[in-house]
Amino acid sequence: MPTPLAYITGASSGIGQALAARYYRAGWRVALVARRAAELQAWVQGRGFEPARIAIYGADVCDIVSITGAGRDCIAAHGLPDVVIANAGISIGIDTAEISDLEVMRRTFATNNIGMAATFQPFVRAMCQRRSGTLVGIASVAGIRGLPGHGAYCSSKAGVISYCESLRGECRPFGVKVVTVLPGYIATPLTSENRYSMPFLMQPEAFADRAFETISAGVSYRVIPWQMGVVARLLRALPNALFDRALVGRARKHRAGET
Repeated sequence: MPTPLAYITGASSGIGQALAARYYRAGWRVALVARRAAELQAWVQGRGFEPARIAIYGADVCDIVSITGAGRDCIAAHGLPDVVIANAGISIGIDTAEISDLEVMRRTFATNNIGMAATFQPFVRAMCQRRSGTLVGIASVAGIRGLPGHGAYCSSKAGVISYCESLRGECRPFGVKVVTVLPGYIATPLTSENRYSMPFLMQPEAFADRAFETISAGVSYRVIPWQMGVVARLLRALPNALFDRALVGRARKHRAGET
């Protein structure tokens, strides 16, 4: 039986890097995708990974030609992956009153939403024809309710949740699983400058362990850690008046260029 293959975007840091290490440790081959391919290559070499089990692709998920090309190159060189994890994403605060922040919102959706669909695109038909495979969308607990100053990120991740649910229905008849993973607060470069409290903050390696188990089990939807899932359900159930009151005085996400 051939060694299984995982294809992971956003693999040069944070969650993507932790997932890459977790799959490699489990004995998988890994195809890793990042804009900063040289930085990713240096990390791989520093870890002493076996070259035969690692492939690196430099691609930008915002560029449809670039990211779909990386997927096709992976299939041609290494075969159709067993698991594809669309992890690449950005998180930047916005103020809709500022016209420059509309570009930030456009870039956020280009990365977090169009980039995810473009990541999956080269694999969907082939997985359905094979009648096996798992597509994993990394969403966020922030996609469950909107947070002040975080409109671009929250709405993009809400879009990820709905998109993956739609894709799950499309792929289910063909034996292809779609898994939506919603991280809570994970200690990564995306969260390092947050100026508000981050309950149940996890290290990327701990998150990767739980995500690996979730994906292996084929669970369709899971918040990690589970405590944030409880918080998310409570927030979702709050009437708008109580939810709005709970957020009074909460610090906003940094906008681009803010310190």
